[in-house]
Amino acid sequence: MRYNNNDKLKTLGPRAAHLVTTLYEQNKPVFRLKEVQKILHLDEASSRNFVRKLVNRGVVTRLKPGLFILVPFEMGKECEYIGNPLIAAREIMGGKAYYLSHGTAMEIHGMVTQPQLVVYVTTLKPRRPVNTLGVEFRFIHSQKKLFFGLSDYWATKQEKVRVSDLERTIIGGLKHPEYCGGLTEVAKGLWIRHQDMNISRLIKYAVKSDVGAVIRRLGFLLELYKIGTSKDCELLRPYLTETYVRLDPLLPSEGKFLRKWRLKLNVSPEELLYAVRT
Repeated sequence: MRYNNNDKLKTLGPRAAHLVTTLYEQNKPVFRLKEVQKILHLDEASSRNFVRKLVNRGVVTRLKPGLFILVPFEMGKECEYIGNPLIAAREIMGGKAYYLSHGTAMEIHGMVTQPQLVVYVTTLKPRRPVNTLGVEFRFIHSQKKLFFGLSDYWATKQEKVRVSDLERTIIGGLKHPEYCGGLTEVAKGLWIRHQDMNISRLIKYAVKSDVGAVIRRLGFLLELYKIGTSKDCELLRPYLTETYVRLDPLLPSEGKFLRKWRLKLNVSPEELLYAVRT
């Protein structure tokens, strides 16, 4: 990517103009202090001070300590700018293992009808949430053995991010509906994309997740929505124990018991069927 707006570059001063031009030429609109040090041959303290001035002038936005993004000139100096939140999430991870998951993955895969206000990122180590310019990045800790079913997604024409694939996104949502707006939203997502789902893969992922609640909820929803065959559902039943779990863990423990899937139906089948018709 090359930046050629000479008139506007002149207003920055030679050192800042050199930094901005070089970062764009290196395709690094999101950058760290080490890049500033390398390009301008400054020590860490001087680099930090220099970037702080650029932030104050609206040339750069601070995503988190030590991580910044260039603000496109055409947006003006008064504009708060975070760039593409999916790429920002990748850069916040700084090369560590991650994938975009839950409500964010559902939005990427076209499983939601409402825009998501939080960017969900699954990571190998616990991390505190990051709030930048009205965007919240929330990090969900996971074991390494559960880092499966991932794919690349082109967030822009040049930039890729890691995301749970279609089936893995459903499994993640069934395990943690709280990061997707509740069980009903996960069910709607399953229905919206059910014709594109690989049912064998979905069942394999559920078993691999080794979470009884996931297996129960998946079996119930596949049967309710008549997704796949009765044989598909039967593949899940050997993994059931006698324990009952709530269909939606976010809602009170009320409603009927369903022995076949060892579920407490605190969301009625009628509600779930109605949800996908509206």
